[in-house]
Amino acid sequence: MLAQQRRELILEQVRARGAVRVSDLAGHFGVSDMTVRRDLDVLARQRLVDKVHGGATAVGAPSTEEPGFVVKSQRQLAEKEAVARAAARLVEPGSAIGLSAGTTTWALARLLGDVPGLTIVTNSMAVADVFRAAPRPDLTVILTGGIRTPSEALVGPVAVASLRSLNLDAVFLGVHGMSAAAGFTTPNLTESETDRALVEAGQRLVVVADHTKWGTVGISTIAALSDADVLVTDDGLADDARAVLAGEVDELVVAPVAGAA
Repeated sequence: MLAQQRRELILEQVRARGAVRVSDLAGHFGVSDMTVRRDLDVLARQRLVDKVHGGATAVGAPSTEEPGFVVKSQRQLAEKEAVARAAARLVEPGSAIGLSAGTTTWALARLLGDVPGLTIVTNSMAVADVFRAAPRPDLTVILTGGIRTPSEALVGPVAVASLRSLNLDAVFLGVHGMSAAAGFTTPNLTESETDRALVEAGQRLVVVADHTKWGTVGISTIAALSDADVLVTDDGLADDARAVLAGEVDELVVAPVAGAA
């Protein structure tokens, strides 16, 4: 098979599935990982795919496109880890916190194993699984009911009803996008309603979003930028975006990606 033919087939898979892994492509085409990486480099230079750790994802996204959890978990790994480490330092021992669905809040959940006496409320199956895998007697985990989305969130009237009866010290919210005009957004209308109920349950709102979320707009707004008590992002955020956010949120925390080991 010619290289161009292989690249066209790779592009078809990316567009059909949203994301591909180097190892899967190498096995499928019977070539080396290095050959696949070179193919992805070519497609990325042509702006046909976005390269991520271990593979590639589709370029661009309409406001209603909702990537699956596995796809999103492969994007901006170092940035998400840096944001999660900075956010973990904001979690107080003995507090009741909410963790929304998302891969950044999932990364945060994995860093909370040493924080004693937590009560965690989440609508994320993936987040709940983190704590189920390492049970602790001083940890209480409340998983809302609801309808499952591609991002492993539980949403809808059941989730909203359960969240409206709770009072939390802080809510850590992951978002699909953020912009000056639209605020913090999601591509899923039902998840937006559930996220708003989670935000309302918290005394303090901490938004966790890496720099690539800036300028991305989902169809539904969860909260205005000014609703955030703290925004935790990474140092890839452009200076003009930092200026806008610093003027809107109460506190802007910029985590150095190089420091996330």
